[in-house]
Amino acid sequence: MKLEFDDGKLETVTADALAVPVFKDETPDTVAALVAPLRDAGELKGKAGELTLLHSPDGFAARRLLLIGCGDDWSTEVAFAFGGQAVRAAEARGYGRLALALEGNARSAVAGAVAGGFGLRRYRLESDDNALETLVVCGPRDGAKAGFVVGECANLARELACLPANELGPEEFAARAAADGPAHGLTVTVMGEAELRAMGAGALCSVADGSARPPQLVRLDWSPDGVPKEPHLWLVGKGITFDTGGISIKPSKNMQKMKYDMSGAACMYGAITAIARLGVPLRVTGLLTLAENMPSGTATRPGDIVRAMNGKHIEVDNTDAEGRLVLADALCYAVGEGATHIIDSATLTGAVTYALGSTRAAVMANDDALAGRVMAAGDAAGERYWQLPMDAEYGKLMKGELADLKNVSGTPEAGTVTAAKFLEEFVDGTPWVHLDIAGTAWDNKGKPHLRKGPTGITVRTLVQLAETWAAEAR
Repeated sequence: MKLEFDDGKLETVTADALAVPVFKDETPDTVAALVAPLRDAGELKGKAGELTLLHSPDGFAARRLLLIGCGDDWSTEVAFAFGGQAVRAAEARGYGRLALALEGNARSAVAGAVAGGFGLRRYRLESDDNALETLVVCGPRDGAKAGFVVGECANLARELACLPANELGPEEFAARAAADGPAHGLTVTVMGEAELRAMGAGALCSVADGSARPPQLVRLDWSPDGVPKEPHLWLVGKGITFDTGGISIKPSKNMQKMKYDMSGAACMYGAITAIARLGVPLRVTGLLTLAENMPSGTATRPGDIVRAMNGKHIEVDNTDAEGRLVLADALCYAVGEGATHIIDSATLTGAVTYALGSTRAAVMANDDALAGRVMAAGDAAGERYWQLPMDAEYGKLMKGELADLKNVSGTPEAGTVTAAKFLEEFVDGTPWVHLDIAGTAWDNKGKPHLRKGPTGITVRTLVQLAETWAAEAR
């Protein structure tokens, strides 16, 4: 998909279709005459997600009008959904050139349009839809190019989350980052199993012990010229490229979806790629902690005790609580390398789906100021979060019987928060936010503007956060 702009009148825009937002109580003047009969007949109400297609509209160069219901207002989320639904409708009908009539919020609308065009078509001899060739922005264009980049990078994360584990293991993910990162100005360092063991990353390596595929820790540095050394933001992502649960094996039903257990790492990779492509003047490092969790004769067993990089010992009571183990060493590494602020993202707990469902991701933090930044960035970017408490009592549930810690509490209480309290043991007081995206990283149903599958959540938020922070630092 390529991006173009047209500053002329909507009536003169040439396209296979011109998408126009229609609200419950308002219709753009340019299409008012065409819409009035539909409103009078009750066939068009402007409800969110409503779609009306008009062929050969009088007075328009475009071959068709796509009238898309946007509800009550033109918010960031509505603009994103408008762009996505327009592209999905256009691609489903085989259109090659689509124009968007925008009311502002071009960044979000274009990001949504790119997201709407996402599809992993490589495994089909014949596809039931066609990729849009050209997207034309009509109206206010501020932020449109940035929205295009952010949309592409969110789609990068979604593509990685979609790839089957036989194609994307830890080494393949690391190789892709090493090959593509430098083209965007990122310095990429890949640490393999021997180096990780020498560093004392026993928690991370223990997760990979059952797999023939060795673990990887991938560091991506964005250090633009003229930017102060601080703040130095680290984005840490859990990357379990396939999670069987290990010896504590998962039920077979839906296990095929556990290729998505690297969504945290995929989204951090997408976010730092976007930050670099946009040239955001802030020092940012991405850290992808990659492993495959498999059962075998060499796998970590329930009851084993492993040593993390900071010297703390962990009783592995459940090998299916592996994400917190790989993150533990990654967080230790970030602290040791001078991170001033850390944000991690992970499909960490099933419990978060019971707490928040698929609507909001969970935020937990040891620093309310940093949590506030993340929440504000999410609001601005159109991604939803909810902050959960981090009282000390939750941490007591993670104390080990024989070792310093255990990797599960052993109770059904507050599983999302106890997992975060476990991670807090490895940040050494550094301002830190944990994002549990287990309920929001994969959409099982799909929406008018997004097909079912990986969502890319956190990419837009983290790019927005970096941009805002950089602007404040000037």
